[in-house]
Amino acid sequence: MNKFGLLCGALLLSGSSAMFGQGAKNIVINEVVTNNSASIQDEFGEHKAWIELENTSFTTYNIRGMYLTTDRSVLDPNMSVPERIKRMSIIPSGDARTNLGGRQHIVFIGNSTAVRGKLHLSLAIPMSEPVWVALYNGNAVELIDSVTVPALNADYSYARQGKKWCVKAPQNVTPGTENFIKTDETKDARLKREDPYGFGITLLAMGIVFICLAVLFIFFSLFGMVVRHTETAKKVANKQPIKPITKTVEKTAEIGHKTGIILQEGLKTKGIDREVYMAVIGMALKQYEDDVHDVESGVITIKQKSSSWNDEFLQMTQFHQ
Repeated sequence: MNKFGLLCGALLLSGSSAMFGQGAKNIVINEVVTNNSASIQDEFGEHKAWIELENTSFTTYNIRGMYLTTDRSVLDPNMSVPERIKRMSIIPSGDARTNLGGRQHIVFIGNSTAVRGKLHLSLAIPMSEPVWVALYNGNAVELIDSVTVPALNADYSYARQGKKWCVKAPQNVTPGTENFIKTDETKDARLKREDPYGFGITLLAMGIVFICLAVLFIFFSLFGMVVRHTETAKKVANKQPIKPITKTVEKTAEIGHKTGIILQEGLKTKGIDREVYMAVIGMALKQYEDDVHDVESGVITIKQKSSSWNDEFLQMTQFHQ
């Protein structure tokens, strides 16, 4: 049982070491400036030589504990690890910037000391002569990447271009970004350069599809709610018509009709149609012609009418005689 556990532990450790080793292989030296007079400044406003590292993968890798050196003597295979570490500059921990994301860059200041900042190294970089720069893994034994930088003029850099290296003029130096960014580069070429495996475009396409589906879901949900409420309102209106609304509509139509007449005929008509005026006048004339009571001019006709007091007078005539 103990042997089996030891075997599993050994396999786990070897797998982890292989995984970390593979992650370290993705860290490369990307650009170097040995004679800095007008390039980037450090926190104290000084111009010092600098080295840029790049994470060429799309996964995050923490480079703390790795080593940078310019001393070729570390190539001696018989040199002990402690002696080799003395001739190297360790990348310190305690800075979030060392947790290097995919396709990201980090710049270290050389000819300095760690007291001046987390990214300051005591790495000796000569100004006007060729220099060998190497990156070692955290075990100080495995060489990850190295390059021999030629003697450079002021503010010129030595930069990686694919698998080759070339000298860049000061106006083309790009600390912290891709080395060769062309303004006339096509979108397809730039996409191929920045996303050679197509992971970014795949995630972008899937994101667009899911966003469109979400928008369609929201739209049709709201549309269904509106349709349901409309059908419910129609059913209620058919079962119990709303009379106040009907009267309001009729009154509004009447006011609108009068307003239209006023606008056409003027304010004197008070909103009454001219045809109504004519009909009223015609009816008045017709009634005047049909209902004539006194035909004789200037003669008043009086008809006799009896009343009840006449009967009482006739009964009392015998007392008057």
